[in-house]
Amino acid sequence: MSFAFRIEATDGAARAGVFETPHGSVETPVFMPVGTLGTVKALDPAEIEAGMILANAYHLHLRPGEDVVQRLGGLHAFMGWNRPILTDSGGFQVFSLETLRTVDENGVEFRSHIDGSKRYFTPESVIEIQRALGADVIMQFDHVVPGGADLALAREAAERSVRWLERCRNAFGASLTQTLFPVLQGGAHVALRKETARAVDDLGDWDGYGIGGLSVGEDKTTMYGILDVMNEAIRPDKPRYLMGVGYPEDLLAGIARGVDMFDCVAPTRMGRNGTAFTHAGRVNVRNADLKEDAGPLDPECDCSTCRRFSRGYLRHLFVAEEMLGPRLLSLHNVHFLTSLVRRARAAIVAGTFRSEQAL
Repeated sequence: MSFAFRIEATDGAARAGVFETPHGSVETPVFMPVGTLGTVKALDPAEIEAGMILANAYHLHLRPGEDVVQRLGGLHAFMGWNRPILTDSGGFQVFSLETLRTVDENGVEFRSHIDGSKRYFTPESVIEIQRALGADVIMQFDHVVPGGADLALAREAAERSVRWLERCRNAFGASLTQTLFPVLQGGAHVALRKETARAVDDLGDWDGYGIGGLSVGEDKTTMYGILDVMNEAIRPDKPRYLMGVGYPEDLLAGIARGVDMFDCVAPTRMGRNGTAFTHAGRVNVRNADLKEDAGPLDPECDCSTCRRFSRGYLRHLFVAEEMLGPRLLSLHNVHFLTSLVRRARAAIVAGTFRSEQAL
Protein backbone atom coordinates (compact mmCIF):
# COMPACT_ATOMS: atom_id res chain seq x y z
CA MET A 1 0.00 0.00 0.00
CA SER A 2 1.49 3.36 -1.04
CA PHE A 3 -0.12 5.32 1.80
CA ALA A 4 -0.70 4.12 5.35
CA PHE A 5 -0.91 5.58 8.83
CA ARG A 6 -0.18 3.90 12.11
CA ILE A 7 -0.39 5.29 15.63
CA GLU A 8 2.55 4.28 17.81
CA ALA A 9 1.57 6.00 21.07
CA THR A 10 -1.10 8.21 22.58
CA ASP A 11 -1.29 10.54 25.57
CA GLY A 12 -4.84 11.73 25.98
CA ALA A 13 -5.93 12.88 22.52
CA ALA A 14 -2.33 13.50 21.42
CA ARG A 15 -0.94 10.92 19.01
CA ALA A 16 2.53 9.89 17.85
CA GLY A 17 2.22 8.25 14.46
CA VAL A 18 3.92 7.41 11.18
CA PHE A 19 2.46 8.41 7.83
CA GLU A 20 3.82 6.25 5.00
CA THR A 21 4.11 7.84 1.54
CA PRO A 22 5.84 6.92 -1.73
CA HIS A 23 8.64 9.37 -0.85
CA GLY A 24 9.22 8.06 2.63
CA SER A 25 7.84 7.84 6.15
CA VAL A 26 6.74 10.95 8.03
CA GLU A 27 6.79 10.87 11.81
CA THR A 28 3.82 12.73 13.25
CA PRO A 29 3.05 15.19 14.69
CA VAL A 30 4.80 17.02 11.87
CA PHE A 31 5.20 20.69 11.03
CA MET A 32 5.43 21.26 7.28
CA PRO A 33 7.37 24.39 6.27
CA VAL A 34 5.63 26.22 3.44
CA GLY A 35 7.37 26.19 0.08
CA THR A 36 4.68 28.15 -1.75
CA LEU A 37 6.48 28.49 -5.08
CA GLY A 38 8.59 25.36 -4.81
CA THR A 39 10.95 26.94 -2.30
CA VAL A 40 10.86 27.43 1.46
CA LYS A 41 11.82 31.07 1.19
CA ALA A 42 15.54 31.79 1.68
CA LEU A 43 16.41 28.17 2.50
CA ASP A 44 18.27 25.46 0.63
CA PRO A 45 16.25 22.20 0.75
CA ALA A 46 19.31 20.55 2.32
CA GLU A 47 18.89 22.89 5.32
CA ILE A 48 15.30 21.84 6.01
CA GLU A 49 14.94 19.18 8.70
CA ALA A 50 11.20 18.62 8.29
CA GLY A 51 9.81 15.28 7.20
CA MET A 52 7.40 16.90 4.74
CA ILE A 53 6.85 20.29 3.12
CA LEU A 54 3.98 22.09 1.41
CA ALA A 55 3.76 23.83 -1.96
CA ASN A 56 0.84 25.71 -3.48
CA ALA A 57 -1.06 24.80 -6.65
CA TYR A 58 -2.40 28.33 -7.21
CA HIS A 59 1.01 29.99 -7.20
CA LEU A 60 2.76 27.25 -9.18
CA HIS A 61 -0.03 27.31 -11.76
CA LEU A 62 0.55 31.03 -12.32
CA ARG A 63 4.31 30.62 -12.49
CA PRO A 64 6.04 28.71 -13.91
CA GLY A 65 2.95 26.62 -14.75
CA GLU A 66 2.30 23.00 -13.85
CA ASP A 67 3.19 21.93 -17.40
CA VAL A 68 6.71 23.34 -16.95
CA VAL A 69 7.12 21.61 -13.59
CA GLN A 70 5.91 18.33 -15.09
CA ARG A 71 8.32 18.54 -18.03
CA LEU A 72 11.17 19.19 -15.60
CA GLY A 73 10.47 15.96 -13.74
CA GLY A 74 7.73 16.91 -11.31
CA LEU A 75 7.83 18.96 -8.14
CA HIS A 76 10.29 16.76 -6.24
CA ALA A 77 12.93 16.95 -8.98
CA PHE A 78 12.09 20.57 -9.79
CA MET A 79 12.89 21.80 -6.30
CA GLY A 80 15.49 19.22 -5.33
CA TRP A 81 13.47 17.70 -2.49
CA ASN A 82 13.21 13.90 -2.34
CA ARG A 83 10.97 13.64 0.70
CA PRO A 84 7.15 13.90 0.82
CA ILE A 85 5.33 16.97 -0.48
CA LEU A 86 1.75 18.15 0.03
CA THR A 87 0.14 20.67 -2.31
CA ASP A 88 -2.59 23.01 -1.15
CA SER A 89 -5.33 23.31 -3.77
CA GLY A 90 -5.23 27.11 -3.90
CA GLY A 91 -8.72 27.45 -2.48
CA PHE A 92 -7.58 29.78 0.29
CA GLN A 93 -5.57 31.96 -2.11
CA VAL A 94 -8.43 32.24 -4.61
CA PHE A 95 -11.01 33.13 -1.98
CA SER A 96 -8.69 35.66 -0.35
CA LEU A 97 -8.69 37.65 -3.61
CA GLU A 98 -12.16 38.99 -2.67
CA THR A 99 -12.93 41.61 -5.33
CA LEU A 100 -10.89 39.71 -7.93
CA ARG A 101 -13.04 36.57 -8.00
CA THR A 102 -16.57 35.34 -8.69
CA VAL A 103 -17.92 32.09 -7.31
CA ASP A 104 -20.54 29.84 -8.86
CA GLU A 105 -21.42 26.18 -8.42
CA ASN A 106 -19.07 25.11 -11.19
CA GLY A 107 -15.99 26.87 -9.84
CA VAL A 108 -14.32 30.25 -9.35
CA GLU A 109 -13.35 32.87 -11.90
CA PHE A 110 -10.54 35.09 -10.68
CA ARG A 111 -7.88 37.48 -11.84
CA SER A 112 -4.22 36.67 -11.39
CA HIS A 113 -2.61 38.78 -8.69
CA ILE A 114 0.47 38.91 -10.94
CA ASP A 115 -0.82 40.24 -14.27
CA GLY A 116 -4.58 40.54 -13.87
CA SER A 117 -5.29 37.82 -16.43
CA LYS A 118 -8.59 35.95 -16.08
CA ARG A 119 -8.40 32.38 -14.81
CA TYR A 120 -11.03 29.80 -13.91
CA PHE A 121 -10.57 27.09 -11.31
CA THR A 122 -12.93 24.14 -11.07
CA PRO A 123 -12.57 21.09 -8.84
CA GLU A 124 -11.52 19.14 -11.92
CA SER A 125 -8.92 21.65 -13.13
CA VAL A 126 -7.37 21.95 -9.67
CA ILE A 127 -6.96 18.17 -9.49
CA GLU A 128 -5.39 18.22 -12.97
CA ILE A 129 -2.92 20.90 -11.84
CA GLN A 130 -1.93 18.97 -8.74
CA ARG A 131 -1.66 15.68 -10.61
CA ALA A 132 0.79 17.34 -12.99
CA LEU A 133 2.82 18.83 -10.12
CA GLY A 134 3.23 15.35 -8.67
CA ALA A 135 3.00 15.96 -4.92
CA ASP A 136 2.39 12.94 -2.70
CA VAL A 137 -0.68 14.43 -1.00
CA ILE A 138 -3.03 16.71 -2.90
CA MET A 139 -5.93 18.65 -1.44
CA GLN A 140 -9.45 19.01 -2.75
CA PHE A 141 -10.65 22.38 -4.05
CA ASP A 142 -12.81 23.80 -1.27
CA HIS A 143 -14.87 26.90 -0.55
CA VAL A 144 -13.27 28.98 2.21
CA VAL A 145 -15.12 31.62 4.26
CA PRO A 146 -13.95 33.98 7.04
CA GLY A 147 -13.80 32.78 10.62
CA GLY A 148 -16.74 34.91 11.69
CA ALA A 149 -19.08 33.59 8.99
CA ASP A 150 -22.68 33.13 10.11
CA LEU A 151 -24.35 29.74 9.90
CA ALA A 152 -25.95 30.35 6.50
CA LEU A 153 -22.68 31.34 4.83
CA ALA A 154 -20.70 28.61 6.58
CA ARG A 155 -23.28 26.02 5.50
CA GLU A 156 -23.18 27.20 1.90
CA ALA A 157 -19.39 26.85 1.84
CA ALA A 158 -19.31 23.52 3.68
CA GLU A 159 -21.99 21.91 1.51
CA ARG A 160 -20.41 23.24 -1.67
CA SER A 161 -17.05 21.86 -0.52
CA VAL A 162 -18.62 18.42 -0.11
CA ARG A 163 -20.13 18.61 -3.59
CA TRP A 164 -16.79 19.74 -5.00
CA LEU A 165 -15.07 16.90 -3.13
CA GLU A 166 -17.15 14.38 -5.06
CA ARG A 167 -16.06 16.02 -8.30
CA CYS A 168 -12.43 16.08 -7.14
CA ARG A 169 -12.63 12.38 -6.28
CA ASN A 170 -14.04 11.53 -9.70
CA ALA A 171 -11.39 13.61 -11.47
CA PHE A 172 -8.62 12.12 -9.34
CA GLY A 173 -9.43 8.52 -10.16
CA ALA A 174 -6.86 6.08 -8.81
CA SER A 175 -3.14 6.44 -8.16
CA LEU A 176 -0.34 4.56 -6.44
CA THR A 177 1.84 7.67 -6.14
CA GLN A 178 -0.63 10.33 -4.99
CA THR A 179 -3.52 10.54 -2.57
CA LEU A 180 -6.38 13.02 -2.22
CA PHE A 181 -7.31 14.55 1.14
CA PRO A 182 -10.76 16.11 1.67
CA VAL A 183 -11.05 19.44 3.49
CA LEU A 184 -13.60 19.67 6.30
CA GLN A 185 -15.26 23.07 6.48
CA GLY A 186 -18.05 24.38 8.72
CA GLY A 187 -16.75 27.54 10.35
CA ALA A 188 -17.31 27.86 14.09
CA HIS A 189 -20.56 25.88 14.00
CA VAL A 190 -20.30 22.62 15.91
CA ALA A 191 -23.29 20.79 14.43
CA LEU A 192 -22.27 21.78 10.90
CA ARG A 193 -18.73 20.53 11.48
CA LYS A 194 -20.04 17.14 12.59
CA GLU A 195 -22.49 16.99 9.70
CA THR A 196 -19.73 17.79 7.20
CA ALA A 197 -17.45 15.08 8.60
CA ARG A 198 -20.22 12.51 8.15
CA ALA A 199 -20.94 13.68 4.61
CA VAL A 200 -17.26 13.45 3.66
CA ASP A 201 -17.01 9.89 4.99
CA ASP A 202 -20.07 8.95 2.96
CA LEU A 203 -18.10 9.83 -0.19
CA GLY A 204 -15.14 7.55 0.26
CA ASP A 205 -12.35 5.99 2.29
CA TRP A 206 -9.71 8.70 2.58
CA ASP A 207 -6.03 8.39 3.52
CA GLY A 208 -6.25 11.55 5.63
CA TYR A 209 -8.31 14.65 6.35
CA GLY A 210 -7.71 18.37 6.11
CA ILE A 211 -9.32 20.62 8.73
CA GLY A 212 -9.97 23.92 6.96
CA GLY A 213 -11.56 27.24 7.81
CA LEU A 214 -9.65 27.83 11.06
CA SER A 215 -7.12 30.54 11.91
CA VAL A 216 -9.00 32.80 9.52
CA GLY A 217 -10.11 35.47 11.96
CA GLU A 218 -11.78 33.59 14.80
CA ASP A 219 -10.37 33.76 18.34
CA LYS A 220 -8.16 30.97 19.63
CA THR A 221 -10.73 29.73 22.14
CA THR A 222 -13.14 29.13 19.27
CA MET A 223 -10.48 27.39 17.18
CA TYR A 224 -9.47 25.10 20.05
CA GLY A 225 -13.12 24.27 20.72
CA ILE A 226 -13.65 23.26 17.09
CA LEU A 227 -10.52 21.10 17.22
CA ASP A 228 -12.00 19.28 20.22
CA VAL A 229 -15.11 18.65 18.12
CA MET A 230 -13.09 17.47 15.12
CA ASN A 231 -11.08 15.09 17.29
CA GLU A 232 -14.33 13.27 18.00
CA ALA A 233 -15.83 13.67 14.50
CA ILE A 234 -12.89 12.42 12.39
CA ARG A 235 -12.10 8.71 12.32
CA PRO A 236 -9.06 8.10 14.53
CA ASP A 237 -7.06 5.81 12.24
CA LYS A 238 -6.18 8.50 9.67
CA PRO A 239 -3.92 11.58 9.89
CA ARG A 240 -5.58 14.95 10.58
CA TYR A 241 -4.05 18.02 8.93
CA LEU A 242 -4.84 21.44 10.44
CA MET A 243 -4.36 23.80 7.53
CA GLY A 244 -2.50 27.10 7.87
CA VAL A 245 -1.75 26.89 11.60
CA GLY A 246 1.77 26.98 13.00
CA TYR A 247 2.50 29.34 15.90
CA PRO A 248 4.15 27.46 18.77
CA GLU A 249 1.22 27.70 21.18
CA ASP A 250 -1.20 26.59 18.44
CA LEU A 251 0.95 23.61 17.51
CA LEU A 252 0.89 22.34 21.09
CA ALA A 253 -2.84 23.04 21.44
CA GLY A 254 -3.54 21.24 18.18
CA ILE A 255 -1.40 18.24 19.10
CA ALA A 256 -3.24 18.02 22.43
CA ARG A 257 -6.49 17.82 20.43
CA GLY A 258 -5.46 15.01 18.10
CA VAL A 259 -3.96 16.93 15.16
CA ASP A 260 -1.10 15.23 13.31
CA MET A 261 -0.03 17.66 10.57
CA PHE A 262 0.42 21.44 10.42
CA ASP A 263 1.70 24.10 8.04
CA CYS A 264 2.23 27.84 8.28
CA VAL A 265 4.16 30.63 6.53
CA ALA A 266 4.91 32.29 9.88
CA PRO A 267 8.46 31.02 10.52
CA THR A 268 9.91 32.29 7.25
CA ARG A 269 7.71 35.38 7.00
CA MET A 270 8.60 36.45 10.52
CA GLY A 271 12.23 35.57 9.92
CA ARG A 272 12.39 37.84 6.88
CA ASN A 273 10.95 40.64 9.00
CA GLY A 274 13.42 40.22 11.87
CA THR A 275 11.33 38.32 14.40
CA ALA A 276 12.43 35.04 15.95
CA PHE A 277 10.62 32.40 17.98
CA THR A 278 12.56 31.57 21.14
CA HIS A 279 11.94 29.58 24.30
CA ALA A 280 11.58 32.91 26.12
CA GLY A 281 9.08 34.32 23.61
CA ARG A 282 9.44 36.30 20.41
CA VAL A 283 12.52 38.44 19.85
CA ASN A 284 12.77 41.35 17.41
CA VAL A 285 16.44 41.36 16.43
CA ARG A 286 16.25 44.96 15.24
CA ASN A 287 15.93 46.17 18.84
CA ALA A 288 18.67 48.63 19.75
CA ASP A 289 19.40 46.93 23.06
CA LEU A 290 20.78 43.92 21.15
CA LYS A 291 23.52 45.98 19.47
CA GLU A 292 26.30 44.67 21.72
CA ASP A 293 24.62 41.45 22.88
CA ALA A 294 27.18 38.66 22.50
CA GLY A 295 24.75 35.91 23.47
CA PRO A 296 23.00 33.48 21.12
CA LEU A 297 19.56 34.23 19.75
CA ASP A 298 18.10 31.43 21.88
CA PRO A 299 20.42 29.73 24.41
CA GLU A 300 18.17 26.64 24.42
CA CYS A 301 18.23 26.17 20.64
CA ASP A 302 20.76 23.99 18.82
CA CYS A 303 20.23 25.31 15.28
CA SER A 304 23.27 26.55 13.35
CA THR A 305 22.15 30.17 13.72
CA CYS A 306 22.12 29.93 17.50
CA ARG A 307 25.31 27.87 17.68
CA ARG A 308 27.37 30.23 15.52
CA PHE A 309 26.11 33.81 15.69
CA SER A 310 25.40 36.42 18.35
CA ARG A 311 22.30 38.55 18.73
CA GLY A 312 24.49 41.59 18.08
CA TYR A 313 25.62 40.17 14.75
CA LEU A 314 22.08 39.26 13.70
CA ARG A 315 20.91 42.77 14.53
CA HIS A 316 23.77 44.19 12.46
CA LEU A 317 22.71 42.09 9.45
CA PHE A 318 19.17 43.45 9.57
CA VAL A 319 20.20 47.06 10.15
CA ALA A 320 22.68 46.79 7.28
CA GLU A 321 20.02 45.06 5.13
CA GLU A 322 22.30 42.10 4.45
CA MET A 323 20.43 39.14 2.94
CA LEU A 324 22.12 36.73 5.34
CA GLY A 325 19.98 38.11 8.19
CA PRO A 326 16.60 36.91 6.87
CA ARG A 327 18.18 33.60 5.89
CA LEU A 328 19.57 32.93 9.36
CA LEU A 329 16.35 33.88 11.14
CA SER A 330 14.23 31.83 8.74
CA LEU A 331 16.52 28.86 9.33
CA HIS A 332 16.19 29.31 13.10
CA ASN A 333 12.39 29.71 13.06
CA VAL A 334 11.82 26.64 10.92
CA HIS A 335 14.16 24.63 13.14
CA PHE A 336 12.40 25.94 16.24
CA LEU A 337 9.00 24.64 15.09
CA THR A 338 10.23 21.32 13.69
CA SER A 339 12.16 20.76 16.92
CA LEU A 340 9.08 21.66 18.98
CA VAL A 341 6.91 19.01 17.34
CA ARG A 342 9.70 16.41 17.63
CA ARG A 343 9.89 17.06 21.37
CA ALA A 344 6.11 16.86 21.58
CA ARG A 345 6.23 13.50 19.82
CA ALA A 346 8.88 12.22 22.22
CA ALA A 347 6.75 13.35 25.16
CA ILE A 348 3.71 11.51 23.75
CA VAL A 349 5.76 8.34 23.40
CA ALA A 350 7.04 8.78 26.98
CA GLY A 351 3.52 9.46 28.26
CA THR A 352 4.48 12.87 29.64
CA PHE A 353 2.93 15.20 27.05
CA ARG A 354 -0.09 16.18 29.13
CA SER A 355 1.93 16.66 32.29
CA GLU A 356 4.63 18.85 30.79
CA GLN A 357 3.90 22.55 31.09
CA ALA A 358 6.52 23.56 28.53
CA LEU A 359 8.11 21.59 25.75
